[in-house]
Amino acid sequence: MKKRVLIITYYWPPSGGAGVQRWLKFSKYLPGFDWEPVIYTPENPEVPVDDPSLLEDVRPGLAVIKQPIVEPYSAYKKFIGQKKGERVNAAFLSENQKPGLKEKLSVWIRGNFFIPDSRRFWIRPSIRFLKKYLEEHPVDAIVSTGPPHSMHLIALALKKKLNIPWLADFRDPWTNIDFYPDLNLTPMADAKHRKLERKVITSCDEMVVVSRQMKTEFEALGGKNIHVITNGFDDADVSGEVPETDEKFSIIHAGSLPPNRNPRILWKGLQELVAATPELAGSLQIKLVGKVDVSVLEDIRDHQLEPYLELVEYVPHDAVMKMLQQAQVLLLAINQTPNAKGILTGKFFEYLAACRPVLAIGPTDGDVANILNTVQAGLISDFTDEEGLKKNILTFFNRFRKGKLSVSSEGIHQYSRENLTSTLAGHLNKITS
Repeated sequence: MKKRVLIITYYWPPSGGAGVQRWLKFSKYLPGFDWEPVIYTPENPEVPVDDPSLLEDVRPGLAVIKQPIVEPYSAYKKFIGQKKGERVNAAFLSENQKPGLKEKLSVWIRGNFFIPDSRRFWIRPSIRFLKKYLEEHPVDAIVSTGPPHSMHLIALALKKKLNIPWLADFRDPWTNIDFYPDLNLTPMADAKHRKLERKVITSCDEMVVVSRQMKTEFEALGGKNIHVITNGFDDADVSGEVPETDEKFSIIHAGSLPPNRNPRILWKGLQELVAATPELAGSLQIKLVGKVDVSVLEDIRDHQLEPYLELVEYVPHDAVMKMLQQAQVLLLAINQTPNAKGILTGKFFEYLAACRPVLAIGPTDGDVANILNTVQAGLISDFTDEEGLKKNILTFFNRFRKGKLSVSSEGIHQYSRENLTSTLAGHLNKITS
C-alpha cells in the first residue's frame, strides 16, 4: 500500500520557469516508489511566466489542492508604474530600464516588512485549511519546498500541531542566497530572517538541498540530517531523434540573465576573438532564450556584438530542450555572488541531457566544475580568467570547424529525475519508519 505525502509548493503548472520543475518531476515519479503525492499550491500565484505545456507532466489522478493567496503585487505594480497585466520578474531582473528610486524603495519594503517573503499572508490561512484537511485525510509525511520560504513556515506549524514527519527542501539558500544583501535589511529584519531560518532547519526531521556547498552552509547554521539531491533532467524531455545541430557556431543561453549573472568577461572576450579570427566572425551566433536584463543588452551593444545576437522570448519547456540539442555550445553563466560555488541550477542538468558542449563561467572549484569535469561535458573558466575563457571558446570553435564538436557526457544517468526520485523516496521512508 502506498504512503501519502503532502507537498507544499508555491510553483506548480501552468506556472513556468525553473521553480516548478523539481517537484513536478518528483511527483511524477514518486508513485513508482510507493509514495502517493498530494500537492498543495496557490490558486492565483504571481509568477514570471506561464507554461501550459508543463501540465502534460502532471500525472493523471494526482490530487492537487489549490487555495487562494493574497499577495502585495497589485500595489507594487501600481507604485512603480507597471501595468496590471505585466509580470514581476525574479532576481531583480529589469528588461527595459535600470531600477529607479521607487523600485529600490520597494525592495527595501519587501525585505524589511514582508518576512520571510511576500507570500507570508498565505501562511495562516494555509495552516488552518491544511490542519482540517489532514485530520480528515491523513498523510504519512509533509514536504515543503522553498523559496519562497513561507512554504516552510506552513510546514513548521503543521509539524508542531500534528507531529507529522517533515522534510524541508531548499532549492536555494535563505540568508545565503545571492540577492540577500540587496534587500538592504535593518538589523532587526535580518535577525528575524535568521531566527526563522534556524527554526526551520532545526525543527524539520530531514533537510534536502541541491548542492554540496549548500549542505556545508546550512550545517554551519545549525542544520542537521541534511542530504544532497541535486536538480536533474527527465529522460522523457529529451528527444529520442537527435535533431541536426545549428549550421552556425551557436552559443546558446537558456533561462533568465539577471545582472549578477551577466558574463561581461564573455562579451569582452568574444569581441576580441571576432576581431582576430575572421572565420569566427563569419560563423558566430549568440542566442539568448528567456528574459534578459537591460544591463546585459547594453554590454553586448558596447562590445559590438549586436550583429551576432538573437533574442528569443520565453518558449515552452519542450521547445527549449530541442533548441539545446541543436546548439553548438551551451552557455552556463553562474551568478557572481558569494554563494557561487554551490549554485547548481536545473538548467545545468538539462544542458548535460542535451549532450552538447557546455561553456561554463564560474568557480573552478565549485559544484558545477566538479560535475562538469567528472562527466566530461564541457569546459569551465573562472569569473576573471579572460585568457582561459578565450582558450575554451577557441577549443570549441576549432572542433566545430573540423566537425568534431561533441562531448562524452559519461555517467549523467545518475542525474535523471527518476533516479533522483528513488533517493528522495528513501529519505521519506527513513523519516516515516
